[in-house]
Amino acid sequence: MAPLLQDTTSLEVPVSLPRARFGHANHVFRAGALFASGFAIFLVARHAMVPSDFGVYGFYRSGALGDAAARPLAFAGQSACFDCHDAVVAARHGGRHERIRCEACHGPLATHASGDSDARPKELSPRDLCLTCHLKSAGKPGAVPQIMPSDHAPEGPCTACHPPHNPKVG
Repeated sequence: MAPLLQDTTSLEVPVSLPRARFGHANHVFRAGALFASGFAIFLVARHAMVPSDFGVYGFYRSGALGDAAARPLAFAGQSACFDCHDAVVAARHGGRHERIRCEACHGPLATHASGDSDARPKELSPRDLCLTCHLKSAGKPGAVPQIMPSDHAPEGPCTACHPPHNPKVG
């Protein structure tokens, strides 16, 4: 009958040979080859997708300047509004909204200001428009008056009490 346990004192520990020490090196080479392949694919894709004029004048495409110049103007500028709307200029004078540009609330109005079409400014919803800036939020500067509509005025338009171009309590 054979013994259940073998005597381990007679076993020799194999001497580590250089080949035995780097026996798993092929895994490292495979991972390196996979990384190199992925990097090569990235470089080819980048070369195919990045326009040739990218980076000529900084970190953008130099052709974008021509593209932007070719687009029609959408905003007329505040001076175009002031040419026709003298009463609004007078109402805004000295008010809190004096520094806010007209098109910030009324939208782009170059077609209206040019007089070439019958374009009219869009109809504004005073409550929604005012709350765009004045709804209470922790991320807004404290200099901008902020309200909670449910506490301040639960119903009705803001313009019932506050003239929009000079919003003192009216």
